[in-house]
Amino acid sequence: MQTIDSRDGAAPGDMSAALSGVRVLIVEDEALIALAVETLLRDFGCDVVAVAYHVSEALGVARSLPIDIALLDVNVAGKEVFPVADTLLSRSIPFVFASGYGVNALRADLRRHPLVHKPFAPQELRRALEDVLAGRRA
Repeated sequence: MQTIDSRDGAAPGDMSAALSGVRVLIVEDEALIALAVETLLRDFGCDVVAVAYHVSEALGVARSLPIDIALLDVNVAGKEVFPVADTLLSRSIPFVFASGYGVNALRADLRRHPLVHKPFAPQELRRALEDVLAGRRA
């Protein structure tokens, strides 16, 4: 497992104007990865609204909290994250998948959504989030 150093590609406090204040939901079952991603996103200027370690928890957040974008691990504690993606789609909330399994791990109808491959570089995640928020396919 590779840890993500928030300093790679961005100095602490090096916020992206495009991500400043963006409310993010992180769905990730690996605590160390979730913590590293949360730190990285905060360094980008994001407001991490919630970190969900289970699909059921993520569904509650996705249904109720104000969020601007989500980062979704594809396999969360042995369950596919696709119900969360469906909920986000119903609310017109964009998302980026994160997976080490590749695009074939995605449900066919969700393959048009961006995927960052684990392990990812901080600048790769930043670019994917910025592209999605700007309406571009990452």
